Amino acid sequence: MRGRGISILSLALPVLAGIAYLALAGAPRAYFVINGLAALLAIAAILVLRGIESERARRVLVVALLAVLFVPLASGPSLNGVARWLPLGGFILHSGALLFPAIAVLAARDEDYAPPILLAALLAASLQPDAALGLAVMLAAVGLYDATRDWRLVPVAGIAFFASMVAGLRGELPAQPYVERILVHLAMDIPLAALALALALLASFFLMAHAIAAPKPVRHALAGSLFGFSLAALVSNYPSVLIGYGAAPILGYGVAIGLAMGGNRPATRAGNRRG
Repeated sequence: MRGRGISILSLALPVLAGIAYLALAGAPRAYFVINGLAALLAIAAILVLRGIESERARRVLVVALLAVLFVPLASGPSLNGVARWLPLGGFILHSGALLFPAIAVLAARDEDYAPPILLAALLAASLQPDAALGLAVMLAAVGLYDATRDWRLVPVAGIAFFASMVAGLRGELPAQPYVERILVHLAMDIPLAALALALALLASFFLMAHAIAAPKPVRHALAGSLFGFSLAALVSNYPSVLIGYGAAPILGYGVAIGLAMGGNRPATRAGNRRG
């Protein structure tokens, strides 16, 4: 249970800090209520889900998640040529933040197919276009390379970097209050509040990278994806994951953390073992 507690803490810290920010900043009540409900569902996912032992089942699941990642291109909604949201009842969920954390976990558990899995997610990021998802792919690849020293991840990270820059030029939309660039805007008005939110997000990053009960490649890929989404929110008009309004990243990281824990430890490539 201690491992589950740390995993829940890694998600709860930024989410609770974000809910406090939304409440104090005067956001619509529905915003922090929805984030709170999403947090409860995410915690339930962490408690219930287990790492998938079967390699075949993991590959079937990652193919299904990748397929859903492309759904917004066909289903919409679309705004100024940008289609990166999944309609779910009365909610519009950011597909990358909802699906990619679990994709990163499953890629990290697949020694043979991690690079093509990440490249498939990058293709969706380029077509939508979504620079935040592109940066999440890039830094998940960097994190996974740091853990495995698999040279195939180096060109993946490089391609993702350039694809993210192109997507950023094509896919920027106006910033939405309480959703995007929260740290940037808050730093101008209440620097201490911005610092508190940033520290909560950094704590989440370090807990995911070093403390949750998962193999090192999985931890580093998951933390890298969080860093990528967060970086996008600092440099452009993309959602401030976990600390701003938005159920998608809360649910996405809850499911991903649940899948990250337990399961088979990924084998280290023989050619990449350290002495």
